[in-house]
Amino acid sequence: MSTEAPKSTLTAARKPRGLPDRSPADIRATNEMMRVIQRVYELYGFEPVETPFLEYTDALGKFLPDQDRPNAGVFSLRDDDEQWMSLRYDLTAPLARYCAENWQNLPKPYRSYRAGWVFRNEKPGPGRFRQFMQFDADTVGSGSVAADAEICMMAADTLEALGIPRGQYVIKVNNRKILDGVMEAIDIGGVNNAATRLTVMRAIDKADKFPWSEIEKLLGEGRWDGGHIGAGDFTKGAGLDVTQIETLRLMIFEDPRATLQEALDKRLPMNQHIEAGLRELSEIESLVRAGGYTQQQITIDRSVVRGLEYYTGPVFEAELLFEVKDEEGRPIRFGSVGGGGRYDGLVSRFLDEPVPATGFSIGVSRLRAALDKLAEMRGETTGEVEGPVIVLAMDKTPEAMASYQQIVAGLRHAGIPSEIYLGSAGMKAQLKYADRRNARVALIQGSNEREKGEVQVKDLILGATLTAIKDRAEYLAKQAEAQFAVPVSEVVAKVREVLARHR
Repeated sequence: MSTEAPKSTLTAARKPRGLPDRSPADIRATNEMMRVIQRVYELYGFEPVETPFLEYTDALGKFLPDQDRPNAGVFSLRDDDEQWMSLRYDLTAPLARYCAENWQNLPKPYRSYRAGWVFRNEKPGPGRFRQFMQFDADTVGSGSVAADAEICMMAADTLEALGIPRGQYVIKVNNRKILDGVMEAIDIGGVNNAATRLTVMRAIDKADKFPWSEIEKLLGEGRWDGGHIGAGDFTKGAGLDVTQIETLRLMIFEDPRATLQEALDKRLPMNQHIEAGLRELSEIESLVRAGGYTQQQITIDRSVVRGLEYYTGPVFEAELLFEVKDEEGRPIRFGSVGGGGRYDGLVSRFLDEPVPATGFSIGVSRLRAALDKLAEMRGETTGEVEGPVIVLAMDKTPEAMASYQQIVAGLRHAGIPSEIYLGSAGMKAQLKYADRRNARVALIQGSNEREKGEVQVKDLILGATLTAIKDRAEYLAKQAEAQFAVPVSEVVAKVREVLARHR
């Protein structure tokens, strides 16, 4: 006789790694934040557009997936016609495809914004997800640096509209042409060194996360994330020699108060890439100052490079300056919540003509976390969402349910979120349900109230405080305020009064 326990036929409830579930509070707060961003973007004349989650893998471009390994960095699958499709890696590459496909019918320059989920087939970790949301704005078809300056001004306006005060954020601006010129000068220019340059840029892009000693490893042989050889995962470096690394340090990280020209005078001759980059930065600075934006809001910072290869000119980083505590209680800056830049070659891959473009992307989830931290520092409550008014179902007869339906319909017509309890539990469990829904008000109508044409209005917030009251007279007064009968015709007005107490 077998003693083995029967195997369960239940399917394990398990979520794939790096893919988040979202709570009602998070969704509502995120939606409100995105409405603010949308208002600012539209104030600048940008209009909405939406692209699909899936794109043909080759349309995402050489900058993102490895064409020999379609799942490298992106999630891919084969269509029924054997073509590779991938979940979008960002919102910029799909926009490039959309613009190219619709170029003849679009107003030029084309100004649009998009919000949506993007996906990375990468190892997840703390604060690093495989699915996250971005909110982008782009100008396609303009080669003027005025378009780049406008993006920077709009980014500053967006952060301030979300309640981040001046002095607690900065929009940093640099130009990839300068870095291209420096890399050319240290002999890693040209097509054959494209992979090395990308590794260098991604290393420098971590300046807000790592000290120079760690970036130096990424520019050299590589870095163990455990802190010493053999500990944790190994990231292969760019393989630069000591002289090349020291030159990059001087150009990018030495004394941020010094001008680039002062640094160049010490180490490198000027070249056409550097000259063009400096000229464009000067023009951007002139435009944003003319727009009334101070150096405190928008500043030139030569450590900003952005990690993606497709940037060709000015690049921007929106950085939050206030400090938060890390997992070990140490103070750290919150850091980058968005960025972007000029990508003049991305749309042109599809068209037989040059199409300049520039844009900016906000990391929605990261910015939401930052706003929560900022509210916490101010002593404000976040995450609590007011639930609907709950109409208790004291009686399941058709007559009673019709009465409840009449009450809830009146509330909804008045714009008050509400619902009838549709479970099978009794009164105590129904009130517990209302509490879990974060309801402020419950409405009770038994047979006696129904015969009188009345409803009991129960203030759940005030009612929860009654047990702490020791004085009998005060208790009775508050009890009468926490639950009282009103005619059905006055329910809407009384519910509004109770809700107003707790807002």
